[in-house]
Amino acid sequence: MSEASSFRDAMSLLTTAVNVVTTAGDAGIHGFTASAVCSVSDNPPTLLVCMNQASRSHTPFVDNKVLTVNVLGAHHEHLSNVFASKLESDERFTHGAWHTLATGAPVLDDALVSFDCEIEQVQAVGTHSVFMCRVVAIKHSERAGEPDESLVYFNRRYHSVGQVCQIDMA
Repeated sequence: MSEASSFRDAMSLLTTAVNVVTTAGDAGIHGFTASAVCSVSDNPPTLLVCMNQASRSHTPFVDNKVLTVNVLGAHHEHLSNVFASKLESDERFTHGAWHTLATGAPVLDDALVSFDCEIEQVQAVGTHSVFMCRVVAIKHSERAGEPDESLVYFNRRYHSVGQVCQIDMA
């Protein structure tokens, strides 16, 4: 087994949130499914997003210099698959309902939360680019009732988390 294959197998056991990352601008509208997203700082609010440089959407993200991280709920498994597929970019956006915030990057109407960002730095690391993104707007889900369950990826399969558990301490 190669070192890269062994690393991918090990990383499959790291539970990650599933996100659809989008951009729009002079370079067009694009989006992809990503699990490599994390917070960097809250002052200023900054996220890190990783993207494969071989992706057909890579150049538009770099050129547009904006993106939105749309955090998916358990009910978005189909949308995650659409944005991970070989569908053309404009066809991907026929799935789901979209609007925009400050940057003009597409925001999923019913995402658990969306982080609208300006890309401040791009760093090449191996096969991927690391985008350092300053958050300029945040939109929380407007779905009524209890918070939704989050869509996560673990051991090469989708799962949901966020169920409320009651523990009887008697």
